[in-house]
Amino acid sequence: MRSIAPTILICLLVLVCAPVAAANETFEGEKALEMMHKMYCGTVEDGKVRFGTWEGRAYSRVQGEKDRHLFNVIGINTRQCTTVEDPEKGEGFRSVSREVMFYLDPETNEIIDTWENPFTGETVDVVHVANDPVNMHGAMFAIGRGGKPLKIEFQSSGDFLVNRAEVPLFYTNPLAGDYQKYVGGAYHAMEIFNNFYDADEMLNSDSINFSRMAWTRISQWLPWMEMGSRPGVMIVNATGFSTFELEDLPDILVKDLKERYPLYLTPPPIDDKRPNETSWTVFKKHIEAKESGE
Repeated sequence: MRSIAPTILICLLVLVCAPVAAANETFEGEKALEMMHKMYCGTVEDGKVRFGTWEGRAYSRVQGEKDRHLFNVIGINTRQCTTVEDPEKGEGFRSVSREVMFYLDPETNEIIDTWENPFTGETVDVVHVANDPVNMHGAMFAIGRGGKPLKIEFQSSGDFLVNRAEVPLFYTNPLAGDYQKYVGGAYHAMEIFNNFYDADEMLNSDSINFSRMAWTRISQWLPWMEMGSRPGVMIVNATGFSTFELEDLPDILVKDLKERYPLYLTPPPIDDKRPNETSWTVFKKHIEAKESGE
């Protein structure tokens, strides 16, 4: 038998062993609505509590200096969904939730309540994320904006469907003054989500027992860091999962929630009409309470 030249052999191996390229699949209308319902709450069943949890690291990035590993993070979002009816759009759903994220010492992984800022040398109080509520602004229907069918795209990869989403944020900073239009003061960030679902459950079942996620946030300095106008950004990179079972959550997270934020182990009432909270609005209330001596 004639021998195969090494270069040709390598090319053949690459062709045989190379993974099949993932395909993109788009779903519309009622099927897209069903899939979105399961993405938000793991099921199309009303009132079932869904826990989403994540763990990761937070870094600083300042032009011209080495990135710093400032904190570790661990968090939870607790939510539920309900079916809603619209005389024109038909049946849809709405989700309500609240969430906590703790900042942890990067070495010991313990919750920190004060932090020595390496940029300023000041010791500051840590204000953990405790946003209640974080609700869907409006219900979602098979008919989307402009009367067009709701659409959702997944990357099909073997037994998984992967959904990618980038959420650019640019809005009035609640901590800024009345002249933001002239001097700046908007909150500028980007949230990046990659969610992984069992394809068979997503396509053929009423519920998804377990799903995985990756989350990245690029944002301005946290307000409690007291960084003022110093240049630089924060980068948070985390991975996690969603489940119906409280027992699946990290023990340390459940323990700390029961001690500090027990309310956050249950979602808001399904008819919750309160305005949403963000880290900025919560921090503003924290400062106002501190200044008033409460």
